[in-house]
Amino acid sequence: MADLAATYEPILRLTAFLGVFALVALWEVAAPRRRRQFARSTRWPHNIALLLVDIVAVRIVAPGAAIAVAMAGELNGWGLFNVIQPPLWLGIPLAVAFLDLVIYFQHVAFHAVPTLWRLHRVHHTDLDFDATTGTRFHPVEILMSTGIKCAAVAAIGAPVVAVLAFELLLNASSMFNHGNVHLPAGIDRWLRWLVVTPDMHRVHHSAVFNETSSNFGFSLPWWDRALGTYRDQPAAGHEGMVIGVDAFRTKDDLRIDRLLTQPCHDTPGGYSINRRPELTP
Repeated sequence: MADLAATYEPILRLTAFLGVFALVALWEVAAPRRRRQFARSTRWPHNIALLLVDIVAVRIVAPGAAIAVAMAGELNGWGLFNVIQPPLWLGIPLAVAFLDLVIYFQHVAFHAVPTLWRLHRVHHTDLDFDATTGTRFHPVEILMSTGIKCAAVAAIGAPVVAVLAFELLLNASSMFNHGNVHLPAGIDRWLRWLVVTPDMHRVHHSAVFNETSSNFGFSLPWWDRALGTYRDQPAAGHEGMVIGVDAFRTKDDLRIDRLLTQPCHDTPGGYSINRRPELTP
């Protein structure tokens, strides 16, 4: 099974990505949550171009890295799960939940540490919020995230199938929870106990720093609720909230060349988590 997972991992990830992306994009057309500030033609080519840069970078530097580490762990007995050997029906969900918790803490760190924030800021400077925002990450951040995932997989001895399931879930969640899609309030209220919904994650993309410093979860919402970083709604409401970062608000800032070089530029006013209270707007 491990060999099959490694063989078909690229195909499965691509199929899942394209399928979920297409569904969310159609949903955005049929039932949008917010009015767009920019036409898709202004943003989508640059966001998707950045995604292609990320894919090339990962495939050159570390193709299938997390799967490879999981396979090596099974072969060499690395990590907790390879010592206690829980049944797959228990090991898979526990491993997926653990890896999701690691991504939560990684996300918090990329907001709290100024150098890491410069990289992660590329994701937040999108001036609209839709499915392509979920693909918009600086390649250096993607490579660092891959290294963190590999370390977590090795530490816990995650089963190969669990790692593949986690990667598919993470990709699908990123498309879904960045969707500019309308969910009835009652459904959203119930669903966000199980998964991170678009309304829950959109709060995290607010230009208001104390809203940006909340709702860090990508797939599972439990960590925000348990660790005190959960915020139910933006103060200005979803239609009235401002998306993005104050320092990067022009049409030119949406270009692929600006996205790749943006970490070299300072953010006036401080960072999203560690700015001093007196700098609060």
